[in-house]
Amino acid sequence: MAMGALDNRVALVTGAASGIGAAIAAAYAEEGARLLLADRDGARLEDSARRCADAGATAVTSPVDVTDSEATRRLVERCVTELGGIDVLVNCAGILTQAPLVEMDPQTWDEMIAVDLRSVFLCCRWAVPHMLEQRWGRVVNIASQLGIKGGESLTHYSAAKAGVIGLTKALAREVAPYGVLVNAIAPGPIETPMVAGITETWKSAKRAELPLGRFGRPEEVAPTAVLLASEPGGNLYVGQVLGPNSGDVMP
Repeated sequence: MAMGALDNRVALVTGAASGIGAAIAAAYAEEGARLLLADRDGARLEDSARRCADAGATAVTSPVDVTDSEATRRLVERCVTELGGIDVLVNCAGILTQAPLVEMDPQTWDEMIAVDLRSVFLCCRWAVPHMLEQRWGRVVNIASQLGIKGGESLTHYSAAKAGVIGLTKALAREVAPYGVLVNAIAPGPIETPMVAGITETWKSAKRAELPLGRFGRPEEVAPTAVLLASEPGGNLYVGQVLGPNSGDVMP
């Protein structure tokens, strides 16, 4: 039997019910990881877990509000106790809403920062100590190219994702000497249920900007997450922001 790139690794993936998170979970399953899948959408989360199980992986689920400190602490502890540890954390939970800043209510801003940025802090806060103790770990934070370049009517989303990038770089400096590597993936627009809620006018204008001329698919992002979690492929990535973005950003 061929060895998978993530054999004997335990991975916690948030936002695993659909889109990029589900694609990463499936890719990790195919590479031999044992998985704890988290999302607030319990029904679709179970569907994602079944796809992972069909690939031969152990995949347990945990419906969770990733903005809740105690809930995320319990999530990490469940991973450690039921699956035997935590080697890889993928922070993919997120939302996407659209409004010009001058029309945006504070609640919309607060919700975006809570789901797309606070959740990354919380999951890292509880997971990274376990990685430091074992002197090995990988954190993969899903950001966005809009955290680099900004997006019209997406100031809150762009700000949250820029925060994810800043958190990634700072945390990477803190923990890399102890064998814990922290990196981000900043996809361009991807055909996911989340992006489906954005206006067709915005999406048409964005497609016209892209050198590739099309949005990506979740399964085209997932291999980058496998690379960052694997050895030796991910061994030299520290605080990096990898961009499967159809050419929207060229650093």
